[in-house]
Amino acid sequence: MHDSNPSHLDLQAAAKEIMLEHGFQPDFPPTVAEQLSQLRDHPPQVTATSNVRDLRSLLWSSIDNDTSRDLDQIEVAERGSNGEVKIMIGIADVDAFAPRESPIDQHASRETTTVYTGIRNFPMLPEELSTGQTSLLENQDRMAMVTEFTVDSDGNLKSSDVYRAVVRNRAQLQYNAVGAWLQGTAAAPAKVEGGSDLQEQLKFQDQIAQRLKQQRVRHGALNLQTDEVHPLVLNDKVVDVVKQQRNRATDLIEDFMVAANGVVARLLEKVSSIRRIVRTPERWDRIMQLAATNGEKLPAQPDSKALNDFLLRRKAADPDHFADVSLAVIKLIGPGEYVLERAGENSTGHFGLAVQDYTHSTAPNRRFADVVTQRLLKAMLDGGKAPYSDDELSGIAANCTQKGDAARKVEREMSKRLAAVAMQSRVGEAFDAIVTGKTDHGTFVRVLQPHVEGMLAQGEQGLDIGDRIRARLIRTDAQRGYIDFARA
Repeated sequence: MHDSNPSHLDLQAAAKEIMLEHGFQPDFPPTVAEQLSQLRDHPPQVTATSNVRDLRSLLWSSIDNDTSRDLDQIEVAERGSNGEVKIMIGIADVDAFAPRESPIDQHASRETTTVYTGIRNFPMLPEELSTGQTSLLENQDRMAMVTEFTVDSDGNLKSSDVYRAVVRNRAQLQYNAVGAWLQGTAAAPAKVEGGSDLQEQLKFQDQIAQRLKQQRVRHGALNLQTDEVHPLVLNDKVVDVVKQQRNRATDLIEDFMVAANGVVARLLEKVSSIRRIVRTPERWDRIMQLAATNGEKLPAQPDSKALNDFLLRRKAADPDHFADVSLAVIKLIGPGEYVLERAGENSTGHFGLAVQDYTHSTAPNRRFADVVTQRLLKAMLDGGKAPYSDDELSGIAANCTQKGDAARKVEREMSKRLAAVAMQSRVGEAFDAIVTGKTDHGTFVRVLQPHVEGMLAQGEQGLDIGDRIRARLIRTDAQRGYIDFARA
């Protein structure tokens, strides 16, 4: 049982303290400021050459979160013959501004990821770059690495390529507005409404993305749902927590990025590279038990297609609790990791995505592994020496995995504190809830609305995971991120 602590919590300071506790160095060293000064005086040239295509005339657009300024990718699609389509994904050329072993690169290689704490972001790159010079902002000429691939009417990959280009984002769009429009539940966003060409382009991209998703599902890609919650902050004060809803726009970008990352992985098969893998689950027996408790039977050997068929049936039968089933499966499968893959080796693959070849290449403003992949691609295009040895790639992969795990812990700890702050004014209220866990530390419940979790400090006897109850909020502790309920 936890003591209520309504005192003011400096969330900005708490976020930084948690970052330091988990091994991050959130402050940039002075040498980064010196490099930024040099970049202001002598920025890399943004111009087409014999090796850099000029693709500024294409109808590129970006779709991201409402508040995102570190834009990593833009997309455009073109119709071909016989139902084939060409998709081009423009990726910000971060390497051009942060060469290897430069101060910015050294800091990024240590941190490896941008950490989003809800109240404050801790960028891997200085924001002057990630939200400025290397961000694919609207109506700005930018250097990019373009991943291009052609698919047929069934979503099968036919050909692919990667090259440098100068690009120009014609429309910086947001997930919520575009998703609602694509789903027919809202009018087109203002930028989309004003141009029939852009409307047609986005609807075309949506159709292609669904084609790609269907192909992945046929191969066994898992249909998982994680109900992420984000703080609603007004005037630097947390007033509520809201659930992040998936929609057609988030799916569109996810499907394009999964396809692009697979293309890049296959293009790098002849050299050593970093792969993003999710191993075949060791706890498949527990996943079988989970299915059995829901009246289903899975095969004795891990089978992503059979698992996904089970997940689809659970989603149709009980959509309210599908996120909880998904979360259990995600935990049992285990986290992804980065590994070195040498030329000619067989990849472990990504169990959750049901793909054999997968890397990270589409978010170099926020992930260091993607910057490394970008350098490998450039070396391949130039026919030059590999920029990293196998030992260096192995070390980078291990650090990216470790820091990725640490980043999730930081974000989880801050999420708990933000939820506790948001719920302070609701002590005494009762909510519909579901039991989500029973451990030696206690019984845990998730409130369905608003979407927060806490410990059931009173009345937990006789309850098991999946039970629905009414839970009364009895105390919060923002300092430690505790939320306590009693059975109502």
